[in-house]
Amino acid sequence: MNKNKQSILITAIILFSSGFCVSAAKLPKTLEIGAKAPDFNLPGVDGKNYKLASFVNADIIVVIFTCNHCPTAQAYEERMKKLAADYKSKGVMVVAISPNDPRAVRLDELGYSDINDSLEEMKIRAKDKKFNFPYLYDGDKQKVSRAYGPVTTPHVFIFDKERKLRYVGRIDDSERSKRVKSRDTRNAIEALLAGREVPVKKTRTFGCSIKWSDKRDSVKRAFESWAKEPVSMEMIDAKGIRELVKNDSGKLRLFNIWATWCGPCVIEFDELVAINRMYRRRDFELITISADSPERKDSVLSFLKKKQASCKNYLFESEDKYELMEAVDRVSPGGIPYTILIKPGGQIIYRRVGLINPLELKRVIVGYLGRTYQ
Repeated sequence: MNKNKQSILITAIILFSSGFCVSAAKLPKTLEIGAKAPDFNLPGVDGKNYKLASFVNADIIVVIFTCNHCPTAQAYEERMKKLAADYKSKGVMVVAISPNDPRAVRLDELGYSDINDSLEEMKIRAKDKKFNFPYLYDGDKQKVSRAYGPVTTPHVFIFDKERKLRYVGRIDDSERSKRVKSRDTRNAIEALLAGREVPVKKTRTFGCSIKWSDKRDSVKRAFESWAKEPVSMEMIDAKGIRELVKNDSGKLRLFNIWATWCGPCVIEFDELVAINRMYRRRDFELITISADSPERKDSVLSFLKKKQASCKNYLFESEDKYELMEAVDRVSPGGIPYTILIKPGGQIIYRRVGLINPLELKRVIVGYLGRTYQ
């Protein structure tokens, strides 16, 4: 290696190391064993505010930092419910806190979820999953989360009657419940209930990083990057559409039939672009087909560029709209916007005439793609 290359490499290493150290320095320190539980006053999904004193009657408090969007956190939700149910009668209170700033979560970080981490969306998640524990929001100021210092979601903190930290770490040693060998949180609770020392007081955690508010810059940069992606459009005939709909791609395909003169089509288009950004890193793709007149080719492309639709875009080459809809879906009633979701092999698993319900559509997408990494 010549001296110039060596110098560049050394400089790069120094810069990377310095950047890493600066970033790491911003992370709050995780609460130490024996420390007192920091107080809090946070809103819950039930409309009430909760303080540490709200659980004064509990002999043990299990505080779990978790969130909506993280696939690891989702994998543990049923186990969290089981903890709450199994130990409630024994004086143990499970309390969940979402530490994430929803404005610091990029769209492409939501690829395994149908919702973000806002308080309103936490209410949706808690209702759908029938949470049997308080689920609190700390995403605006994150003061409580910084006081506790969770590293990932989920991250467990167990406090005794005097509210001293006796265990901090993971729930157990595997996202997959059938592979669990060490039930660390349960072991800690059982030890405290029996008046014994916790056998393992601290463990590493695994999951999604906490979305601290300083990550808002990352969200901004993501939108700036997406705005620079090329947007194109091709002409397509009925035969070409039928080939697309057969879906031999191996991906889940979302088709949207729209037109620039269609009010509802224009209204929902931003949501479709957002959905594409959420799931396109997985086996998913969005395909739009314009029902505009071929003579409006320039106007259609201009609209697509304005909406930053860097997905596959087509304009039907004929004025025959009935031929278009027949090629897309034989059972289509003919109205637009028309949205269908097609599995590999051609099976339609979602149809919608008119405005989409974004949450409903995302649930079908995630239901097919799966909510976990495996």
